[in-house]
Amino acid sequence: MSKYIPCPCRSKELYHKCCKQFHEGTAPDSALSLMRSRYSAYAMAMPDYIIDTTHPDNPNYSSDRPSWQRELAAFSRITTFEDLRILESEEGKSTAVVKFKAMLSQGERDISFTETSRFEKVDGRWLYKDGDLESA
Repeated sequence: MSKYIPCPCRSKELYHKCCKQFHEGTAPDSALSLMRSRYSAYAMAMPDYIIDTTHPDNPNYSSDRPSWQRELAAFSRITTFEDLRILESEEGKSTAVVKFKAMLSQGERDISFTETSRFEKVDGRWLYKDGDLESA
């Protein structure tokens, strides 16, 4: 992948200066950075990153990693990730909330949504715990 592509998280930064470092193993220093990097990972079909940054208490967490990888990869393959807008972000020492709107489509179908996501810091790393969805 060219290092001169815009980051899928819509930060207005280039990918190699934005989410790439997180996808390659650097822990995001904020829940907002984690949320953006997860959006980019979905857009770039990187299921391992999504799994590795999901809290074990998340309702969608699965111990069947191969099946979960296939499910995430399939979703990414059939989805167009059009835009991401951060609406609110509030971060504490060990918990955080980020509200965002993700504009997505699958073929002609709009599957955009707004989510209020909750994050928890575990062993010094932010993880996506869960979220409340609203229709877009």
